[in-house]
Amino acid sequence: MRSARATVTGFAGVLLLGVVCLPMEGRGVPQQPDAEFGPVVRAYLGYLRNEQEVVDDRVSRREISQVYYRRNSNRIRALREMALRLARETHNDYLPELEAVARDEFGLLFQSPPRPETLRVGEVKQNTFRFLGSVRSNEVFYIFARLDPYEQSELIQRASVKPTNLSESVPTPESEKAPGRPRRVVP
Repeated sequence: MRSARATVTGFAGVLLLGVVCLPMEGRGVPQQPDAEFGPVVRAYLGYLRNEQEVVDDRVSRREISQVYYRRNSNRIRALREMALRLARETHNDYLPELEAVARDEFGLLFQSPPRPETLRVGEVKQNTFRFLGSVRSNEVFYIFARLDPYEQSELIQRASVKPTNLSESVPTPESEKAPGRPRRVVP
């Protein structure tokens, strides 16, 4: 009788261990929220979570004002929303360098800031930023993708190609030309 009881108890223990060690997938256990994305997108979303933790920590120690806290939390939320939108639309594990600015912060990105109402999705400004859209996160943030050096050089090359069509050869006024970056003089 003892050996039968020990065998049943041992079998029950092994069965219990097997059930516990089985993968939890499909049993109502939530998956990692970013599991649908590749490592690059997951890393960016992790970076945004870390940034939010830093802002939360700084406000808890009263190092920053509530206004600063709200703006940066809203900015992080807007960046996250745009990153998720891009990753889902493109099905690609790549995100450009994203910049989110409020209406009063356009001067941080542009020498001569454009009016937000004139921006069109996909439009490139100053051969540096592509406008991706706006996100409302308690306030409106305008999201731009910084062009990589290859995209910038391609745009500059296309702009320097001489027009062959007569109608394209009309000179543009100085006010419409994008301000260039001063060139470095190498001795």
